[in-house]
Amino acid sequence: MKTFLTTLLIALSIHVSAQIKAVTEQGEEVILNTNGTWKYLKQTPSYTTTIDTQSFSKDKNATFLVKGTKIGYGVYIDPKKWRFKSDKEDNAAYEYQFTLKEGDAQAMIIPEKIELTMELMKMAALENGKQVAPDIHITHEEIRKVNGHVVTMLELRGTIKSLPFVYIGYYYVGEAGTIQFIAYTTEKLLNENRKEMETLLNGLVLLKE
Repeated sequence: MKTFLTTLLIALSIHVSAQIKAVTEQGEEVILNTNGTWKYLKQTPSYTTTIDTQSFSKDKNATFLVKGTKIGYGVYIDPKKWRFKSDKEDNAAYEYQFTLKEGDAQAMIIPEKIELTMELMKMAALENGKQVAPDIHITHEEIRKVNGHVVTMLELRGTIKSLPFVYIGYYYVGEAGTIQFIAYTTEKLLNENRKEMETLLNGLVLLKE
């Protein structure tokens, strides 16, 4: 599973052609999967944005700081549970990729020195995701305070090669730039991996450059 997840990393460099776009007699675009199932390409948003009053902070066992180099940020991880590698190792779009050692979940962080609005960030997240999961859509959105800074949490779901995936991401915009920190796994394995995924995301901190 880890190898499969790695090949499906949303790094804007892979495009899955196993899904086919089609048009119904009513003119609605759909995605045809190889297993015979289908979904509407454009779906009406069925989620609401909530504000979580709880403050989130890094886990006590997250003692190792993975420090960003492109803008002032870092990620505290539990080195016993997560391994990481940088973009220098495979020239990827992300700065760091994280892999859960005892489980089937991965994450990546993409920092950029560009100031955007959160709405543009959400649009970018969807457009990036559509390159590997054409039916990807937002299922939940929250405004959270993580280690003293406000981020938007998005949960997205999409299908890759007939396999449903779930993405949980923290999105930050500020004067220093933007950060997309996204953890993901298959829908089937979400319950057993979600806690570790969110614990990793809660390790995101902003640092003075």
